[in-house]
Amino acid sequence: MVGSNGDKSEVAAQEQGPQEKKHELHQELPIDFPDPFFRGLHRVIRFAIRVLAVLMVAVILWGVGDVIYIIYDRLVTPPFLLLDINDIFFTFGAFMAVLIAVEIFINIRLYLGTNVFPVQLVVATALMAIARKVIVLDFETLTPMYLLGIAATTLALGITYWLLRQGDPSRDW
Repeated sequence: MVGSNGDKSEVAAQEQGPQEKKHELHQELPIDFPDPFFRGLHRVIRFAIRVLAVLMVAVILWGVGDVIYIIYDRLVTPPFLLLDINDIFFTFGAFMAVLIAVEIFINIRLYLGTNVFPVQLVVATALMAIARKVIVLDFETLTPMYLLGIAATTLALGITYWLLRQGDPSRDW
C-alpha cells in the first residue's frame, strides 16, 4: 500500500526503470545474450552484415562501371552512335541490375539501422528483379511454362505489394 505521493512516484519510477533501458536494435541478435558462445556468434553475424553492406557498395560501383562500359561498347560498334532495340534492352537490363543492387543495399541498411524488417521494400526489390527478368527475356528460347511462371510470380508479387500498401495507408512508402 502506497501512503504518499512521493511513494507513488518512486514506485512508478521503479516500474519504468526496465522500460527506459536503451532499446537495442535487432533483439533477435542481442549482444547481451546470457550464453557467451551465442553472444559471440551474434557479434560475428552483426559484423558479417556490415561486411555485406560494404560489399554491396562495391557491387553497385562495379555495376555502374559495367553500365558505362556497355553503353560505350554499344555506341562505338558499327553503326556508330546508334542502338538497336536489343542494345537498348540489354542496357536496360544492366541499369535494372544496378538498381536492384541499390535496393538490396537499402534493405541491409534498414536491417542494420532499425528494428523493423522492411517487408514492403523486400517485395518491391523482388518486383524490380522480376521486371528486369521480363525486360531481358529472350522470346526465341522461351517455353510457355517459363513464361507462365514469370507471369504468376509477377502477379503474386504485385498483389502482395498492393496488399502491403493497403494495410498501412497512413505510411508514406
